Amino acid sequence: MATLHIKPVQSLDAPELALYLTLKRVEEHEQAGVLVATNAKVVQRLLASRFTVLSALLTPGWLEKLEPKLRARPEEITVYVAEQRLVETITGYKMHQGALAAARIPAAPTFERLLETAPRPLLLAAVEGIASAENLGAIVRSCAAFGVHFLMVGETCGSPFQRRAVSGSMGTIFEQPVVQVDSLVEKLSALRAQGVRCLAAHPRPGAKKLTAVDLRGDCCLVFGAEGPGLTPDALAACDDTVEIPMPSHMNSLNVASATAVFLYEACRQRGEGTAN
Repeated sequence: MATLHIKPVQSLDAPELALYLTLKRVEEHEQAGVLVATNAKVVQRLLASRFTVLSALLTPGWLEKLEPKLRARPEEITVYVAEQRLVETITGYKMHQGALAAARIPAAPTFERLLETAPRPLLLAAVEGIASAENLGAIVRSCAAFGVHFLMVGETCGSPFQRRAVSGSMGTIFEQPVVQVDSLVEKLSALRAQGVRCLAAHPRPGAKKLTAVDLRGDCCLVFGAEGPGLTPDALAACDDTVEIPMPSHMNSLNVASATAVFLYEACRQRGEGTAN
């Protein structure tokens, strides 16, 4: 059972609120190894996760709702309690929920460890050049929904633990295995060396149609940013390019939407109605 330290907050000057007052300074949070959940559903998923919860900032109503879950945690947690208007002043925007929480980002498993322990047939995903935290969070959510064994986040992407990415994932980042890699191209080459097909989601002349590609074996689906797509090096590191069949006047989808379509097709072919 957690030990709760409940502290009423009536002023923005409280030094304990520093983490919540810097929501827009994502680099500081990353350097400190912490994340902030700013959505009530995400906070609830955080409280059910293995992540170490550091503190929470709640309205009195949310304290009443979440206190049993907070007390069920194993660590000591400081809970700052503030009225809705003050919480909205802290976050800088109008909230309809009034629940935030901070947690420590755990050490990530290595690419090698994840590959060694993942069941077969493998279903992996990889992303390159995704700057939008919202898109990255939505990709994490799709990976969790469709049973991706782990997601590789390339060196040119933002962090999946940014506040907006965590919100975009609806808290699935707390369960979905994710590894941030120093060289996505090197990792794709390592997968191919072990017989894993790497398929680039990239519409271009000669690309195979998604519905005509066999996704039942070990495979890694690779996605790039909506505008530039995948880099030449990433494309060269893949076995084939694949595109979603669509009318000729359309040539792409938002990367988060495309990821969901690709992963759904992989699950459909594998006869999996639920995530692994």
